[in-house]
Amino acid sequence: MIVRRMPEDCIFPAGLKPGDKIRFISPASTPERLPVLARAESLRALGFEVDFGRHAFEKYGPFAGTDAQRLEDINDAFRDPAVRAIFATRGGKGSYRIADRLDFEAVRRDPKPLVGFSDITALHLSLFLHCRLVGVHGTLYGNGEGGFDAENLELLLRMLAGRGSLVFQARPDEATAVLTAGGAASGLLIGGNLDTIATAAGWALPGLQGAILLVEAADCQPGRIDRALTMLGKAGHLDGLAGVAVGQFTTADPERLPPVIDIVGDHLSRMAVPVLGGLPFGHGTRALSTPVGSTACIDAAAGTLTVFH
Repeated sequence: MIVRRMPEDCIFPAGLKPGDKIRFISPASTPERLPVLARAESLRALGFEVDFGRHAFEKYGPFAGTDAQRLEDINDAFRDPAVRAIFATRGGKGSYRIADRLDFEAVRRDPKPLVGFSDITALHLSLFLHCRLVGVHGTLYGNGEGGFDAENLELLLRMLAGRGSLVFQARPDEATAVLTAGGAASGLLIGGNLDTIATAAGWALPGLQGAILLVEAADCQPGRIDRALTMLGKAGHLDGLAGVAVGQFTTADPERLPPVIDIVGDHLSRMAVPVLGGLPFGHGTRALSTPVGSTACIDAAAGTLTVFH
């Protein structure tokens, strides 16, 4: 397989090192305070300085403060030269309301990684569209006992520390593993949460020609998944894809998941591109973090996704 070289216009933030400042912000919904504080303390124990956006724990309906407050926090973090990485406390709802109003000039002037997933996908897409900024789809997942999942933490620190490559193995026990088809492909890895990708279409979604589309979804309902993929397809946003990387599709009712997977498979089969399912990204168990916006390769036969960052 031919691996494309890293595009020279992509922005890779400088490596994060102990002593650097990490700022937690809440661009979407309000987080639970205690788990976020525990994660901050764990990062401090690793040698990082940690602080919080002014409105990180605000409540305004389903959002962590008004649009203006949430926008203020993320723009302040990008503008502050002392902040070297930005972590979203959670997803939820609301990032899509402010994703087109980020201070893109500040991002270009002093690029730093944004870590987050789910609704934060809107910010990743907009930052890549306007700045070509490489981000991290993922977060500080817990291990159920107040600490971090060791595998994910190690991966996250590696990708934030500097350039390199990561190899992810598809998991046969993931529901989306049955979607794997085709051969191999390479291209920029772009995407994240499917609902948010569909929400961003037409205003924050970068062109996907030659890209590998990353998709994952939570609270899956057949109609909603079908509408999102139908809209993206009929509007031409999926034309020219090099391949598709499918992460975790989850639902509270396991009996509702097979019809969802069938619908996804129906849409993917029409694209006639390599597909790698069963990847450990999303809202499921033992989820991992991955760079987005950088070059990746999928090998369906080997069941691997390699991401260069």
